[in-house]
Amino acid sequence: MITNETIVALSTPPGVGAIGVIRLSGKDAIAITNSVFIGKDLLTQESHTIHFGLIKDGNAVIDEVLVSLFVAPKSYTKENVVEISCHGSNYIIQQIISLLIRKGASAAKPGEFTLRAFLNGGLDLSQAEAVADLISSDSAAAHQVAMNQLRGGFSTELNILREQLIHFASMIELELDFSEEDVEFANRDQLQELIAKITLVINKLIRSFELGNVIKQGINTVIAGRPNAGKSTLLNALLNEDRAIVSEIAGTTRDTIEELLNIGGINFRLIDTAGIREATDAIEAIGVEKTMQKISQTALLVYLFDVVNMSATEIHDDIARLHKPGIPFLAVANKMDLSYSDRLKELKFPSDISFISISAKQNQHIEELKQLLYDTAVGDKLSDNHTMVTNIRHVEALQKTQTALNSVANGLDNPVTSDFLAMDIKQALYYLGEITGQVTTDDLLENIFSKFCIGK
Repeated sequence: MITNETIVALSTPPGVGAIGVIRLSGKDAIAITNSVFIGKDLLTQESHTIHFGLIKDGNAVIDEVLVSLFVAPKSYTKENVVEISCHGSNYIIQQIISLLIRKGASAAKPGEFTLRAFLNGGLDLSQAEAVADLISSDSAAAHQVAMNQLRGGFSTELNILREQLIHFASMIELELDFSEEDVEFANRDQLQELIAKITLVINKLIRSFELGNVIKQGINTVIAGRPNAGKSTLLNALLNEDRAIVSEIAGTTRDTIEELLNIGGINFRLIDTAGIREATDAIEAIGVEKTMQKISQTALLVYLFDVVNMSATEIHDDIARLHKPGIPFLAVANKMDLSYSDRLKELKFPSDISFISISAKQNQHIEELKQLLYDTAVGDKLSDNHTMVTNIRHVEALQKTQTALNSVANGLDNPVTSDFLAMDIKQALYYLGEITGQVTTDDLLENIFSKFCIGK
């Protein structure tokens, strides 16, 4: 898949800006740039140097530029790389790129620079995917997870396990060469201990996907409750702006309203919904139906109730209707500024439900609610050295690895011949290798890198 072509693309976002950066990579990147650059002879300059000069098309000056040189293998792609910093005019950028293509460069495909970095050994496949996650990260937590993966935290953990498995696979393969002599080179007890150890690590990684995925995508957080409970007021209080219409008229919110709130580096996708009740008209009925759909898809549910005007029975009925096993649930008593009735003493919540009293209108305990949202969704699960899976492809490969390891464990508990053990270990190694790229196919690489932006 590696070609000798020199590729070129704009690496900064398209549109008018102060500066545009045009990137070339390939054997002839420096020579092609040198053919249109008026200044120092780039072919004689050292790596990691910057040079001022002109880009000219014949006698016509296109722009004054800075040219950065990265001589192979000391570059992102491990090839010769040139970055041309020019003025951010779309016209100038297109003129320079067109000129470079006429001089022998080819337009880069999406993700082709990072693909070359992978194919040339600069990154493994999980690190390459982390580059895309890093570019799209829109919160501190997503950035932290992507950086950990880019630095090889995930790969290192998997490679250690894979090397240990390879050792046993080679011992078992050796047994097959001496099958007529009935010898064992691979200690079965040690292999069993290793399989148990690897299985524990893989189970932990698979479980981490639940948190890793919501960090990457944001945490869907539905605010649900009856009409006039104060859901829209709460949304406005959390956002500290008047985003939703607030009215004394029941059923004001007919459609869902979605906004992003960052708490402690985590993005919460707040969803204000129509009040849950028997609808009085067809439009409100659609709103209530949408509310129930959103609740079924949420990662975190905030049930807001009017502590003044609702009975304990009504509150318990709502909770019984909305509370789903496995979905974090916050019960929030609103309008605490109007009354601290004994009704709260009557409420008995299940142990897996968190509770807090607030006044959305008076902005009381809103910061405490934000902290509770964070603690419920993340808690202390996020740390600098905690390896986290955020990619569905990685999870699927880990699950297949787990299945293969279970077959190895079963083969050790109910002794089977060495060839069957070797086959199951090879399967586990294959799926682990798919994650980091020791095992790849052209279709897999095309699917991964086609999702990258052009220029990266």
